Amino acid sequence: MNSKSRTLLMLTLVIVIAFLPMITTAYYTTLIIKVMIYSIFALSLQLLVGCTGLISLGHAAFFGVSAYAVTLLSPEFAAGNLLWLVPVAVISAMVYALITGPLALKTKGVYFIMVTLAFAQMAYYVFHDTKLGGGTDGIYLNTRPELRIGDAVLLDISSNYSFYVFTLGCLIFTWGFLTILMRSRFGAALTGIHVNEQRMRAVGYSTFGYKLTAYIVAAGFGGLAGVLYAIKDGYVNPELLSWEQSGIVLFMVILGGTSRLWGAMIGAAGLIFLQELFQSEAIFGAFAVHWHLTFGLTVIALVALMPTGLIGLPKQLSKRRGKKKPSPTVRSATVH
Repeated sequence: MNSKSRTLLMLTLVIVIAFLPMITTAYYTTLIIKVMIYSIFALSLQLLVGCTGLISLGHAAFFGVSAYAVTLLSPEFAAGNLLWLVPVAVISAMVYALITGPLALKTKGVYFIMVTLAFAQMAYYVFHDTKLGGGTDGIYLNTRPELRIGDAVLLDISSNYSFYVFTLGCLIFTWGFLTILMRSRFGAALTGIHVNEQRMRAVGYSTFGYKLTAYIVAAGFGGLAGVLYAIKDGYVNPELLSWEQSGIVLFMVILGGTSRLWGAMIGAAGLIFLQELFQSEAIFGAFAVHWHLTFGLTVIALVALMPTGLIGLPKQLSKRRGKKKPSPTVRSATVH
C-alpha cells in the first residue's frame, strides 16, 4: 500500500470514528472514548518501550498527577478553562518527569523498571495518605471545563458527543506528533539508542539527553491522557497512579506490538474490548464474576502465541500458510 492510499484509508477511518456515535448507543460511545484515552496513554508509553527501549513500570504516575492537577485546579462548582487547565496539568506531569527522570535514567534494565515503579508508588502514597487528594475516597470534578477566551465560549465539552470529538482530536494530535517525532533525526537517534546505545555513544551522541527528553515527552502525553480520563469520569482517586495501572498500559503496548506506533492503539482497543467481553453476564452468565481468570489466561495465551503482537498477526498467518504449501519439487515428485 503506497502512502497516498494509506493517507486515504486513515482519513476514512477518522471520519467513520467521528460519526460512530450517530449510530451507536451511549454505552458504546463511552466505551470508545475510554479506548481513545487509553490509546493516548499507550502511545506515550510506546515512545519509551518500543522506540527507546526503556521499559517503565511507573508510567501511571504521569497519568495520575495530571488527572489530580486538572481536578484540584478546577473551580468547585463552575467550569474551568481548558485554555490553561490542560497545559498546566500536562506540564505538572512533565515537571515530575524532569525531577525523577535523571535519577531513573542512571539505571538500566530491571533496575530502571524498579526505580520507575518506586517513584510511581511514592506519588501514589502522596495522594493516598494526605488530604491533598482526598485520601482513598479521591475527589470529584463536578463540572467539565470549557474553552473560553474572555466571556466567549469557544468549545463546550459538556455533552458526550462534543467530548468524544475533543478526545478524538487529542488522539490524532498525539499520533501525528509522535509520528513526525519518530521520523525526525531525534527519532532516528532514539531508534539507534534502542538498537545499540553503546555504539551511539561511541559515535558522539549524548544518549542521556535524548533519553531524558523522550521520558519527559512521554510524561506529557501520559498526562494528557490523565486529564481526559479525569474529565470523562469526573472523579479521580489514588488508584490512577497504582502499579496495576502501569501494568495495564504496559500490557497494551506488548499486546499490540512494540515495533510500530499504532500497535499501542490496537493493543489498547484489544485489551479494553477483552475486559468488556469477559465481564459480560449476557455471554458468560454467573461466571462473569470471575472475569479476571478468563481475561488473564487469554492475555497469557495471546502473548505466547503472538510474539510480535497483534500487528504482527497478518505476517505470522501468511508465513504459516506459506509453510503449508508444498514446494515445486514436492509437487513435481507427486505428479510423476
